[in-house]
Amino acid sequence: MIAKIGGGKDTAGLIRYLFDTKKAKDHTDPHLVASWDGFAPDPGRADDFDTTKRLLVADLDLHVKQARRLGRAPEKHTWHCSIRAAESDRHLSDEEWADIARRVVAATGIAPAGDPDGCRWVAVRHAPDHIHIAATKVRSDLRTARHWNDYLTADRELAAIEKEYGLHQVVRGDRTAAKRPTRAEQEKARRQGRKTTSREQLRTTVRQLVSIAASPEEFLHLLDGVDGVCVDVQHFPSGDIRGYKVALEGDTNAAGEPVWFSGSHLAPDLSFPKIRERLTGIEPPPATEPGSRRKPNPWHQATAAAEPIPHHLAQSDDTVAQAHIAAFAEALDILPLIAPDHLLRQLQQAALAFERASRSRIRDQQDQARALRGAVRALRTTPATGDGSGLAMFLDIAVLVVIAAARWHQARRHDQQVAAARQALIHLQAAYEHAAAQPLAALAQRKPPARTMERHAQHLRAVLRDHADQVLDDPAWPALAAALAQAETAGHDPQQLLQHAADQRALDDARSAARTLTWRIQRLGERHALGPRAQAPHAHHAVMDPAAPQQPQARRR
Repeated sequence: MIAKIGGGKDTAGLIRYLFDTKKAKDHTDPHLVASWDGFAPDPGRADDFDTTKRLLVADLDLHVKQARRLGRAPEKHTWHCSIRAAESDRHLSDEEWADIARRVVAATGIAPAGDPDGCRWVAVRHAPDHIHIAATKVRSDLRTARHWNDYLTADRELAAIEKEYGLHQVVRGDRTAAKRPTRAEQEKARRQGRKTTSREQLRTTVRQLVSIAASPEEFLHLLDGVDGVCVDVQHFPSGDIRGYKVALEGDTNAAGEPVWFSGSHLAPDLSFPKIRERLTGIEPPPATEPGSRRKPNPWHQATAAAEPIPHHLAQSDDTVAQAHIAAFAEALDILPLIAPDHLLRQLQQAALAFERASRSRIRDQQDQARALRGAVRALRTTPATGDGSGLAMFLDIAVLVVIAAARWHQARRHDQQVAAARQALIHLQAAYEHAAAQPLAALAQRKPPARTMERHAQHLRAVLRDHADQVLDDPAWPALAAALAQAETAGHDPQQLLQHAADQRALDDARSAARTLTWRIQRLGERHALGPRAQAPHAHHAVMDPAAPQQPQARRR
C-alpha cells in the first residue's frame, strides 16, 4: 500500500472532489466507510446530496471556525491522505478499509487512539482499490494536531497492515535516495528532446568525476572542464570552499537564468563536504609489485582491493561495511568511462542501479576504504582494451560483491537497497558474460597438450575435491588449464597456485567455478611471477618435456 499526504485550506473543495462523479472517471461509488465518531453525514448515501455535503463540511470545520475566532487556526487546516492498494491485491471490504483508515489517523497523530479530543476526519471510498482520508487539523480542545513526519508514520503503519492482511509488501526506503526529477523537469526534458532530465544528467556527471578525482581540488578542476556544464563554486569569507552548484548550458528558467542544482540537491552524498570527506587521504596503490621493479596491472590491483569486500560485509562493523559499499559504487561509476562500447549500456545501468544501494542510514567509516578508492582511481588511465581479461576479472569479483551487498542490506531490512542491488546484478552479469567471452576463448585456443591437461586435472582433484567434476565439465576448463600452464611456465607450482586461489574465497556461490579460478590464477601468476633468471631453467625444462611433473620452485620474497 502507498500513502500520499497533502494539505490545503478549502474543506468544501476537498469534499466536493472526493464525491464528484462527473470529472473523475474512477469515482464510481463514492461513500463513507468510516468517520471520527461513526455518525458523520454521508453525501454518497443520502437522497439530498448537496444538503448532506454542506452538513458534512460544516461538521468537519466546526473546530476550525472556533479556533479561528481565537486566532489559533492554521492557514492550511485540511489534511488529505490517499491510500492505494497494489493491483495484485484482493479487493478489501468497506469494513477492512475502515479499520485501515482508523489505524492511519491514529498512527499519524490526526486522531490518536483513545484520545477524545482528536481531529475530525472521514474516509471516503470511491473506487475498489483505494480510499481518501479527509480531516481538519484542529482538535476539539482547539489545539493544532501534532502530525509531524506523518508520511513516515503512515508508511510504517501500512507496512504492518500489509503483513497482517496478506497484501503485497511494498519496497520502502529510508529517505536516503536521491531526489527524483519532478514532473515539470520530465516534461521539460521531453520537450527538449532529451532522454534524461538535467538533474539526472548532472548527477551522473558529478558521480563519475568523483570516482576518478584523487582530491577535492581535482574534482572541482575536472568539473570546471566538462563541456556543456556551468559551475559556480561558493566560498566562505575566509576563502575556503563552502560548496558548489552546477547547471546544464541552455537549461534556463522563465527568466532566462540557468537552473542551478547544488550537490546536495543532486544526491545526499554529493554535497561538497561529503565529497571532501571521501576524497581526503586516498591511498595510491603501490607503484611496483612487492619484491620486484615491475609495474603492477591496475586491473589486478583493483580486483585485489575489491575481493575482500564480501568478507567485510560478513564480518566487519556496519560502518566499515557501508564504507566499502560506497567505495565499490565509485568503481562501478568509473567503468562506463573506460569500458569498450559494446559493454557501455550494461555498465551504465549497473552503476545507476547500484547508486541507490550505496547509501543507507548507516554512516560509513571512510578511512576503512581508502585503499580501494586508490586502486579504483588507478583505472582511469587504464582503458579496458587489449584482450579485455582485466575487465572480465574485475567484473567476476564485482558480481560477488553485489550479491554480498544485497544480502547485507536484506539482513538490515533495507528494502530499496536490496532491490537496487539485485537490479545492478542483472546488468553486471550480462556485462560479464560479454566481457569474458573473448579472453576465455583466446586462452582456450592455447590449451596445453592432453597429458598436461590431465596432470592439471589431477591437481584440481587434489585441491578441490568437491568442485573438481563441476570444473572439469565446465566449457571454461580449457582456459583454466591454459592459465595453469602459463603460470607453470613462469615458475609456479600449479597445485600450490590452485590451493592459493581456492583459499581466497569459497566457490559455492560462483556461477562458473572454472572461470572464477581462471581469473584468480592469471592474477596470482602475474603478481608472484619469478624473476627472469629463475624462470630460464624452468622454462627450458618445460620445453624439453612439457608434460613432465614440475618441482615446486621457491617463491621470491
